[in-house]
Parts: sequence; structure tokens; C-alpha cells
Amino acid sequence: MDTHPPGAAPIPEDDLHALVDGRLDAQAAEALRIRLAADPEALAAAEAWQAQREALRSLHAGTEDLPLPASLVETARRAERAHARTSQWWRWGGIAASLLLAFGMGWFGSGQWAANRGDRLARAEPARQFARQAAVAYSVFQPEVRHPVEVTAAEQEHLVQWLSKRLGRSLKVPVLSRQGYELVGGRLLPGEDGARAQFMYQNNAGQRITLYVGAVKAGGQGDVRETAFRFLDDGPVPAFYWIDQGFGYAISGPLSRPALQELARVVYGQL
Repeated sequence: MDTHPPGAAPIPEDDLHALVDGRLDAQAAEALRIRLAADPEALAAAEAWQAQREALRSLHAGTEDLPLPASLVETARRAERAHARTSQWWRWGGIAASLLLAFGMGWFGSGQWAANRGDRLARAEPARQFARQAAVAYSVFQPEVRHPVEVTAAEQEHLVQWLSKRLGRSLKVPVLSRQGYELVGGRLLPGEDGARAQFMYQNNAGQRITLYVGAVKAGGQGDVRETAFRFLDDGPVPAFYWIDQGFGYAISGPLSRPALQELARVVYGQL
């Protein structure tokens, strides 16, 4: 439902990004805040992005002056090259892309630089890296009000066909109605080993979980071995993940370990 004021043009997202990023002068910022007061939907989106920005700043407090490990710099360069090759995938806008990169790098680096653990990051198990990426992607898109997904559940058949084609494997969308979650939709994301798919679900209380899917390889030398369910508890949100025939699957969300494990079992049974 359109909640914009009658007769008023929607506020461009670029203007909202500029406000949140502090790129507007005082006069322009004040004028935009006046417009936001009459547009609840745009105001909610701006407040969600501002909350993400403040959370990131709080997360990295006290680390701004620490030197970056060489391995982390190289990781960033590889990510930048991959982004350049797959720019058409980044349909989610500049703020989401920057948040994902900043949050992911910050999460891995914060609190670890003093202990010089950069080399261990570079050699981290690919499956666990995949799970952390799933958790970071959840943190970026879960708060979104306007665009939590690229394709909604109303176009599920198109969503599945599109993502299956991009990932090179026939995908299925698990049904989690008995567990209280309905499909919101999905989106395409870039990954180190090719495209990744993110399916988002939501319950009646508005709580969201995501299923993150994509190929996982061992340093470009082939698929990693299959794994049983594993639990990730050192990311921005918990996740259960597993590898099956070279493909990774991760269920992420702010749930207890038993609740996430049960969802993982249900998803695995349907895939």
C-alpha cells in the first residue's frame, strides 16, 4: 500500500542515503527532514539505515587507528576485483553494498588485529567463511523496510527459475509454514565462488530468518567435502550451516541454537 502523502512525489532513495551519510548541507538536510515527517515509509527506511550506521560505528570503536593486516588488505582487494566483475549483481544500492563490505571486514577484524590473527582469517575454513557471509548478509537486509528482497513471494516461480539459472543448479524453496514462517522473497548476491541466493522468511511477529545458498570451493581447487550440521556463533547473528555436493546452505537469524537447528533439519529434509 502506498503511504506517501497525496499529491507528493516519493522521496528518492539517493536523497535518503545522502542524509544518512551526512552528505547534505544544513539547509538541504532540514528541508528533507520536513518532507520525511510527512512520509512515514521513507522515514522508517531512513531510520533503519541510520541505526545500521550507528551500530557499525559502535562495533569498530577504538579500532580506527590500528594498522590493517596485510592479509586483510589483500582480501579487500580481491573483493573489489570480484565486485567489478559482477557489478550487475549489486542491485541493492550503494549503501547496502558498503554496509556489507564494511560490516564483513569490521566483524572479522575488530578485536583481532592486536592479536595479529589476519593470517588465520585468510586460511579460515571455506565452509565457515560461507556461514559468516550468510550472517553478514542477513544483518544487512533484515532491517530493510522497502526492499528486503528483489523478487517477492508472489513471483515465486520466477524467483526460483531466475536464481536457479544464476547459481547453475535447480533450487527449491523450503516451506516453513508449520514452523511459523512464510516466504517474503529472495535476492541474488555475489560470492567468492559464484552467485549466491538469499531467501527471506518472516513470522507473524515480524521476525525474519534467511536461507543462504551457493557453491563453496576450497581455494579454487575443487569442492569442499560434505559436512554435517555445524553451528556458527561468532558472527553478527547465529547460523546453522552444512555442505552438500559442493553447495553450501546456511540458516541465519536471532534464534536459539535448538530453534535454528530444527529449522535447518526441516530445510535439509525438503532440499
